[in-house]
Amino acid sequence: MKATWNGAVIAQSDDTVVVEGNHYFPADSLNRDYVTFSNHKTTCAWKGQASYYSLIVDGELNTDAAWYYLDPKPEAEMVRGRVAFWKGVQVTA
Repeated sequence: MKATWNGAVIAQSDDTVVVEGNHYFPADSLNRDYVTFSNHKTTCAWKGQASYYSLIVDGELNTDAAWYYLDPKPEAEMVRGRVAFWKGVQVTA
């Protein structure tokens, strides 16, 4: 699977986990050249607290376009150490 945005490959891996229709990529598959800090957080009732990354490609910012669960609830352990995308990030095979 490949996650792309603004013409750049943000992550690529053969090892994704699909939860609620979202592909969760291993954190080490992220191209850190395009990832920047975000202090945004949300809470999922069954997965726990999500933290976010923003993306920056060719000077364009995609705020809070990736999320991850640093310490997921036990029933969501399959997403630990993984990152998912939205906000226009295309995930394709």
